[in-house]
Amino acid sequence: MAAHGGGNKAIIAALGANLGIAVTKFLAFLLTGASSMLAEAVHSVADSGNQALLLLGGKRAARQADERHPFGYGRERYIYAFIVSIVLFSVGGLFALYEAWHKWEDPHPIESWQWVPIVVLLVAMGMEGFSFRTAITESNAVRGQQSWVAFVRNAKSPELPVVLLEDFGALIGLVLALFGVSMTLVTDDGRWDALGTAGIGVLLVVIAVVLAIETKSLLLGESATRKDVDAISAAIVGDGVPSVIHLRTLHLGPEELLVAAKIEVSTRESAAEIAAAIDGAEARIRAAVPTARVIYLEPDLRRTSGAAVDPDA
Repeated sequence: MAAHGGGNKAIIAALGANLGIAVTKFLAFLLTGASSMLAEAVHSVADSGNQALLLLGGKRAARQADERHPFGYGRERYIYAFIVSIVLFSVGGLFALYEAWHKWEDPHPIESWQWVPIVVLLVAMGMEGFSFRTAITESNAVRGQQSWVAFVRNAKSPELPVVLLEDFGALIGLVLALFGVSMTLVTDDGRWDALGTAGIGVLLVVIAVVLAIETKSLLLGESATRKDVDAISAAIVGDGVPSVIHLRTLHLGPEELLVAAKIEVSTRESAAEIAAAIDGAEARIRAAVPTARVIYLEPDLRRTSGAAVDPDA
C-alpha cells in the first residue's frame, strides 16, 4: 500500500499545480490570443481531469470483494489509467493539433500584453518542476535499481508512471510553447506560435499512445515480476513439498497477486499431512511476497522422474 500512498501524494501535487497553471494560461490566452497558450491551458485542464480520474480509480479499487466480483476491484485502477490515456490523446493532443492547423491557416502576431505569456510560462515551469520533482521522489522509493524506462514499463501501480509521463510531457510542452511564443514576438510571425502548438500536440499524442499500450497490458493481466516469481517458487518448496510442478501468477490489482501452483507431494503422506504441507507453503509464500493475497495450491504427483505433468492437466 505504500506505493499507492506515494502515488496519491504525487497525484495531489500534480493536481494542485495543474489547476493553478490552467487558470493562468487561460488568462494569458485571453490577453494575448497566443494559440500555444490555449493549447497549454487545455493540456493543463486535461491533466487536472486525469489526476482526478486516478484518485477516483484508487478509491473505487479499494472496495471490498463481493459475490459478483469475488477477486475484488483492484483492476479498476488500470481502467481509470487507460481512460486517462484516451483523455490525453483526444482533449490534449488532438485539440492542440487542430489549434495549430487553425493558427497556421490564419496566423497573427501577439500585439498586446506581450510579456504576459513569457511570465506565465516561466511560472508554470516552476510549478510543473515542483510536481515532477515530487513524482520522481515518490517513484524512487519503489523504483529500486530499474532504469526509468524499465520502471514505466514494469510498474504494476499505474499512478506514478502516469504522473511522471504527464509532468515530463508538460515540461517539454512548456518549452515548446515558450519557443513558439518567443519566436512570434521576435519575428511578428504567428506561424511560430502554430509550430509550437503543433509540437505540443504531437508530444501529447505520443505520451497518450505509450500510456495506452502500458495500461492495456495491465488490463489484460500481467504476471508477477521475475523476482517475485522466483521468490514464490523458492518459498513453496520445503516441509512436505519437494518441488513445484508448475506455477502461474496474475495481478488482480497493483498490490494484490493471485498465485496458482501445482506442487509435488509424496504418495507416502496422508491427507492430513498434505493439507499441513499446503498450509505451510501458503504461509511461506505470503512471508516472501506480501502482495500474494489469493493462493491456490494443487497437490499432485510427478508422473515420471524429472518430468513435470502437463500444466493444463
